[in-house]
Amino acid sequence: MNIHEPLQLLGGLAPQTFMQRHWQKKPLVIRQAIAGFLPPLDRADLFDLAADEEVQSRLVVQASAGGKQPWRFKHGPFNRKQLPPLKQPGWTLLVQGVDLLDERVHSLMNQFRFVPDARLDDVMVSYATDGGGVGPHFDSYDVFLLQAHGQRRWRIGRQKDLSLLPDMPLKILAHFEPEMEFVLDPGDMLYLPPRYAHDGVAVGECMTYSIGFRAPSRSELAGELLQRLAEDAADAVGDGLYADPRQVALAHCGEIPETLVAFARKALEDALRDPLALQRVLGEYLTEPKGHVSFDGGQADAVTAGLVLDRRTRMAYDPKHVFINGESFVASGRDAQLIRLLADERVLNAASVKRLSAPARELVQDWLEAGWIHGD
Repeated sequence: MNIHEPLQLLGGLAPQTFMQRHWQKKPLVIRQAIAGFLPPLDRADLFDLAADEEVQSRLVVQASAGGKQPWRFKHGPFNRKQLPPLKQPGWTLLVQGVDLLDERVHSLMNQFRFVPDARLDDVMVSYATDGGGVGPHFDSYDVFLLQAHGQRRWRIGRQKDLSLLPDMPLKILAHFEPEMEFVLDPGDMLYLPPRYAHDGVAVGECMTYSIGFRAPSRSELAGELLQRLAEDAADAVGDGLYADPRQVALAHCGEIPETLVAFARKALEDALRDPLALQRVLGEYLTEPKGHVSFDGGQADAVTAGLVLDRRTRMAYDPKHVFINGESFVASGRDAQLIRLLADERVLNAASVKRLSAPARELVQDWLEAGWIHGD
């Protein structure tokens, strides 16, 4: 992607300009980001996905005025009879990870690859009857909200008070203070940075595609990376036992010996001695597929043509490694250049495949048989 070329998707801004002006800074309303947009999935398609046990879906229903509980929330799957009538106003169906389920939606998400793949999360599709929504709230991540069908009225505002209503099944802001209001038509799109309060309400029947970006917290990252480092620790530090042949008798036996503290410190230092350890476990974590994702593996023909990544495959790289679906490989030279090209473009033509070394081709063959990539 040419990051200096203006994109209609970004309202005529080049990706570089958009990232400088708006990314994690301020909202942007883009009229006709995708002119004449026709949603890849219609209402019936979405309802079919919501009935699948392997698909994450949620139902939000607003009660009539005066109800004891103004919001009802339920996890799927849902067959058609479990969904409210289409004529009933005020309900919303949310289906997560649709880019993993449909190649056309995956292609739509790929239009946003001016942001690092490590940040791309998934596409959620929401269907709502008239007046439907999930209440005023904020997200902890960046999101593009693409109107796919019908209209939705958005109210947004940057506010400091992020307290929530108590005893609610949804995280709804207690004191929503909108600053702007507008209606999106099909093809229009709204970008919102993290923690920007917003409330979207369907104007008639509508469908919205949410392109979301992952933003792990410091505690989440620390916990995940430390756990992965711990799993590798045995190889890094060895199995040597603590020994204290010079330990003296203690009158206060509850005190932890300084030699044991030093032994523990040395074990941690050895576990982190590899300067690439952190980069390796970070890359593995960032490319780990979500728990419900599975691949269709099996026997595959030898590599003779081009390659294309499966839409469910997550792939990335750093200066020393290539990462794919939670696994890491040391890479250098021409092989590294070609595999990085596959990660960037998600395809590798036949001429480039032929330039791979024999060991690299064997590795690619393993990925083919795992269902991570396919012949093009």
